[in-house]
Amino acid sequence: MTFLEKHKKGILGTVIFHIIVLVMLIFLGFFTPLPLPGEEGILVNFGDSEQGLGELEPAPRQREPEPAPPVRQEEETAPPPSQPATPPPASQPEAAKEEAMTQDYEETAAIDAAERKREEEERQQQLEEERRRQQELEEQRQAELEEQRRLAEIERQRQAELERQRQAELERKRREEAEQKKREEEQRKINEIDSRAKGAFGGNTEGTGGRGESDSESQGATFPGGNQGVPTGDPDASTYGPGGSGSGDQGSGVSYSLTGRSARSLPKPRYPGNDEGLVVVKVTVDKYGNVTAAEPGARGTTIMDKNFWNEAKKAALKAKFNLDETAPAFQQGTISYRFELD
Repeated sequence: MTFLEKHKKGILGTVIFHIIVLVMLIFLGFFTPLPLPGEEGILVNFGDSEQGLGELEPAPRQREPEPAPPVRQEEETAPPPSQPATPPPASQPEAAKEEAMTQDYEETAAIDAAERKREEEERQQQLEEERRRQQELEEQRQAELEEQRRLAEIERQRQAELERQRQAELERKRREEAEQKKREEEQRKINEIDSRAKGAFGGNTEGTGGRGESDSESQGATFPGGNQGVPTGDPDASTYGPGGSGSGDQGSGVSYSLTGRSARSLPKPRYPGNDEGLVVVKVTVDKYGNVTAAEPGARGTTIMDKNFWNEAKKAALKAKFNLDETAPAFQQGTISYRFELD
């Protein structure tokens, strides 16, 4: 917006105002009064000093006793013709003074209006600057909030990526552990096959727990005429019950069968009577290696005395196996106890 467009109303009002004042001066002020007034002076009070005090004229001092009054009478009678002429000069300065006061008042009003207008413009400018400053602060605050949201989103994505990498690493470790267990299981099966083949075809090797040489017709402790044991057992083991695949204390008369688990503790049962033979206990083991249930008299048991069964059950409940997080919640197997007379 240009200066003229912005102050168009003010300029137009000023021009109209000056035109009206000029017309009034032409019709009311610019004329010559007829008849022309005569030249007149200003009355001055006579005195004998340039300084004085008071409003009353002091009485003149009488210098001559007799001739003085007529002279004063003449002097007093002479001035009266000039008395009527004194009011017009006094009225003329008052009119001029009133006109001057009117002109000063108009100029002062115009100056006050211009000053108020300038103050109003300054106030509007300050308000505009304040509004612009508030808008800049709001934009800055919005930019800061947007930056904080962007940083929070970046941090969230970074945490998600770290979590994904951690899960991928855990999955990789689980796969490696599963593959390692699979290889160990395959190697164990291969070793068992090799061990059975060695026991079946070895020549003139005396078994550590057999009743004779390897070319005898039977081997075991229950009934003659067969090779006692289990298909997954060790031909060099000294026990014959269903615990051949376990790694229990084979020389102490205690063995177990629990796939993929190792024994941490296999307590021996108390000898309750005059009998000997084998008691097989069916056990249930949790993933922490604790025996949660035991049932004596499983297949392969050769002693029917309940006292031996109870002692075998008590010993089985005290057994401990290794911790396996990947094992099922409850795994079943067997623990075999061989009772022998001294």
